[in-house]
Amino acid sequence: MSYSKEDILRIAKEENVRFIRLQFTDLLGTIKNVEIPLSQLEKALDNKMMFDGSSIEGYVRIEESDMYLYPDLDTWVIFPWVTQNRVARLICDIYMPNGEPFAGDPRGILKKVLKEAEEMGYSSMNVGPEPEFFLFKTDEKGNPTEELNDQGGYFDLAPTDLGENCRREIVLTLEEMGFEIEASHHEVAPGQHEIDFKYADAIKAADQIQTFKLVVKTIARQHGLHATFMPKPLFGMNGSGMHCHQSLFQGDTNVFYDESDTLGLSQTARYYMAGVLKHARAMAAITNPTVNSYKRLVPGYEAPSYVAWSASNRSPMIRIPASRGLSTRIEVRNPDPAANPYLALAVMLRAGLDGIKRQLTLPAPIDRNIYVMTEEELVEEGIASLPADLKEALGELLRSEVIASALGDHALAYFYELKEIEWDMYRTQVHQWERDQYLSLY
Repeated sequence: MSYSKEDILRIAKEENVRFIRLQFTDLLGTIKNVEIPLSQLEKALDNKMMFDGSSIEGYVRIEESDMYLYPDLDTWVIFPWVTQNRVARLICDIYMPNGEPFAGDPRGILKKVLKEAEEMGYSSMNVGPEPEFFLFKTDEKGNPTEELNDQGGYFDLAPTDLGENCRREIVLTLEEMGFEIEASHHEVAPGQHEIDFKYADAIKAADQIQTFKLVVKTIARQHGLHATFMPKPLFGMNGSGMHCHQSLFQGDTNVFYDESDTLGLSQTARYYMAGVLKHARAMAAITNPTVNSYKRLVPGYEAPSYVAWSASNRSPMIRIPASRGLSTRIEVRNPDPAANPYLALAVMLRAGLDGIKRQLTLPAPIDRNIYVMTEEELVEEGIASLPADLKEALGELLRSEVIASALGDHALAYFYELKEIEWDMYRTQVHQWERDQYLSLY
């Protein structure tokens, strides 16, 4: 829905909104906000609200800390779960004091790549994300435990699916906030859930992913549960992915569709896919950004670990769903919900655009189960693996001019530094597995 400044001021008064959260996202994908009282709303709508950027991960040094929040008026929404002293939200872009967009703002980075697509003739990138999550019980202090809320499985229902009531309330809350929910269900692993919402243009889709995470965590806590988007919280069970369905449009025309093609895919779609596959290993540090992400990307748990595509099975990284016409799209299956959605969409789009620009050749589809193929068969088919860990992924990122340039020098440098620290902390930590394995043996 589209709002004007006058609309927002009027609605805030009519709905007794007392506080407004000016929301933005740091480089690691964490939602941040500056909360202001109603009296400061007009100032915020005039782009005059300042904050200290030096306190935010990946932003700026203390000597250049003043930054401005520019609210996107179309992201105005009132939180349904606050009934007294109501609270509303505006998602903001980050600007420097000189009026220039801040180079490290993830939302701005996605806008920059979308501008590149527009200059190539593509008016929009449509994205349908599928973020999965787990529900764990909390203790008497409200802290998360390692006890799942149920032992249900794929498409199970109550009484096996004990998260059903919580999930229904999440759906109702999202609908109140303007989401069009298509389906919700229990996922494969115990305690794991998925709620699918309608595709949107890339910026709105990334905004919705961030809003979705906030709502899921908020409603879960009201049910005495802890919701986590950690990619692989439990050994021996499926992890949580965030499959991203995507297509490019020129006006109302889906340029990925060609009715004369046997798979209904245009040459543009094939070039785009070739670009995504070409840069898959370099993108992994962004689409799968944590140490834990690579515990999910292993054979045997439905998560893709191989760089390939298919229209008939789900083991490759890219799948072609059956829908055609306006719904023709590719499904990139390796991203996980720990990813910063703005950065993840930016690098996937940049990779696809590179494929179109350079008219990269799409390899043949792999229409058999890759998980059961031998090493020799993988080599024979030319199937590469995604990085095995975050360290390997970071190295691939630095070697890719295409993906690095999508982030820009500022974001790349800060992101790499933060992730290198994360890897080093993990690498030097002594883990329980090591004590279990070696303490008595040696």
